[in-house]
Amino acid sequence: MSSDVLAERYGAPAPWRRRAAVAGCAALAVVFLGWLAWTAFAHSTPEVSSELETYEIVGEHTVDAVVVVTVRDGAEDPTCLLRAFAEDHSTVGELEFVPDPDLGSRQEQSVRTERRATALELVGCRADGQSRYR
Repeated sequence: MSSDVLAERYGAPAPWRRRAAVAGCAALAVVFLGWLAWTAFAHSTPEVSSELETYEIVGEHTVDAVVVVTVRDGAEDPTCLLRAFAEDHSTVGELEFVPDPDLGSRQEQSVRTERRATALELVGCRADGQSRYR
């Protein structure tokens, strides 16, 4: 009964408004879910990915590393970055290299350092169009 009084006083809402609001929300949800799926796929399948398999501190000025690099077909100009750190956590050497496809996925690299390193980090690899190292 109170809804009849309200409808008489203020007028009844148009019946198409609710359907239009539901249809608009559904369309917006479909667009958002499509964008979410595209973003998840794009970020989960990078052009180049890498992993530090092992490293060995050879001497006062050298660290040898084995990096496993996976390059998808069509990736252009992949580059990888290795960074060596000293005991005080300062950077003592860096090596940016282009993976050699003739060597396969295992890439052996030697990083020159300015003083003795205690750790080596693989920052990652990336290709043209890839915004961050993987």
